[in-house]
Amino acid sequence: MFRKFASVSGFTLLSRLTGFLRDVAIASMLGSGLAADAYFVAQRLPNHFRAIFGEGAFNSAFVPSYAREIGEAGDPAAVLFSGRILTLLTAVLVPLCALAMWQMPLVIDLLAPGFAADPEKYALAITLTRITFPYLLLVSIVTLLSGVLNAHSRFAIAAGAPVLLNLAILVALYVAFLFPSAAHAAAWAITISGVLQVVFVGYDAHKNKLLPRFEWPTLTPAMGRFFRALGPAVIGSAGVQIAIFADTIIASLLPTGAVSAISYADRLYQLPVGLIGIAAGTVLLPEMSKHLANHAHDKAHSAQSRSIALSLMLTAPFLVAFLMIPREIMQGVFMRGHFTMADADASAAVLSAYAVGIMPIVMIRSFVSSFHSRQDTLTPLIAAFLGIGVNVALKLALYQSYGAPGLSFATAIGAWINGGILVFLAVRKGWMVFNQGFLRVFSAVVFAALILAVATPFLKEPALMLTIHFGAFAPVFFVIVLGLAGGALYAITLYAGLKVSRAAF
Repeated sequence: MFRKFASVSGFTLLSRLTGFLRDVAIASMLGSGLAADAYFVAQRLPNHFRAIFGEGAFNSAFVPSYAREIGEAGDPAAVLFSGRILTLLTAVLVPLCALAMWQMPLVIDLLAPGFAADPEKYALAITLTRITFPYLLLVSIVTLLSGVLNAHSRFAIAAGAPVLLNLAILVALYVAFLFPSAAHAAAWAITISGVLQVVFVGYDAHKNKLLPRFEWPTLTPAMGRFFRALGPAVIGSAGVQIAIFADTIIASLLPTGAVSAISYADRLYQLPVGLIGIAAGTVLLPEMSKHLANHAHDKAHSAQSRSIALSLMLTAPFLVAFLMIPREIMQGVFMRGHFTMADADASAAVLSAYAVGIMPIVMIRSFVSSFHSRQDTLTPLIAAFLGIGVNVALKLALYQSYGAPGLSFATAIGAWINGGILVFLAVRKGWMVFNQGFLRVFSAVVFAALILAVATPFLKEPALMLTIHFGAFAPVFFVIVLGLAGGALYAITLYAGLKVSRAAF
């Protein structure tokens, strides 16, 4: 399991590193102004719908059904099943994309109503979103193909596909002079990257004789299981997206720059979510599904316990960094070109608020596996909606007084509600087991994180002295030096804690 986790995390790290370069380039060329706000809305909308109809709902229903079909009927029947699902997915998403592109002004009115007060921003958002919206169809096909590969324990290619998105945007920004604006260049790159990802993942599936073809969607037992799981999963994924839609809607009502501040902070906060949380969930769901299909419940619980413990260990230093040095991180990562000190301060406030909920947000994919691996998609749906209810209510209560940080803080509290309910119900059902080894790991992580938090203010002065002579690059090297020193301290302290407690997982 650790080898698979490392494979996914390795390619995810490559994706995040190229994504980091992409975000630095976007920040430098767009800053936090009108064009940036319009671009981030155009980039968000197809991803909202993708999360509803694609990877969020689809994987939770498709992967267990596909894995069961492999076990019961063999690979050819499973590939036939995936072809039927491909037909249905395409039949739903092609009309949806066409309708959205036709009625894009209405879509922007609904999802970014504040933009109507600024005709230039409103018109640009409509144009850019029409360019990016086909990405929904393309990346959903990539998600299906990735699910097929993951079910056969082939994780690397699927995890590496998002790198193409980042590279496409970087190339487009480099030749932005060929487009009406840098925002137009980045928007076109998103859709072009979707085509590249379909080819990239599709070739690997074809090479391994797993590439599905369009098949008439005959109702079979496997299809019936898929649809029974899909309905609640779609509603649950739609529910999660309501909270994100709320961010976009409410942020559009705030002064120009709020959408961008949330987006830049989200880029950094998504680093551990993608690198750790999604990687853990991607590996854990098919792993647990296989063990449970073979009635090996102890192995399923053990796999989940290891996944959660490893996620805790890797996430804790991000939590400390986002709470203790958010301003320094934003300055080092983004402050160049059109991205100013004021932009860094605004994004830092959002990042520190997001940090409050980083632990449950990273862990939710592992928590949900307790239910999805047993094809129970209803319980996570209920938990998600309860968390979302709190989330949206807090957003409405906080946004006028606290602006963008109020929105991200509400997201954090909603994640704690969602995650807490999932853990409580899973433990009560006996679907999640925390043994003594896990509790020792947890104690060691808390101890190491507290030591890092106490030491961070004392590490800042030496890091500043070492980097002060680097001129314009001083903020970058300051964050690098401070991160390396903090990471080393955390690793040593964690290792000592694990040794003293004799933790094993």
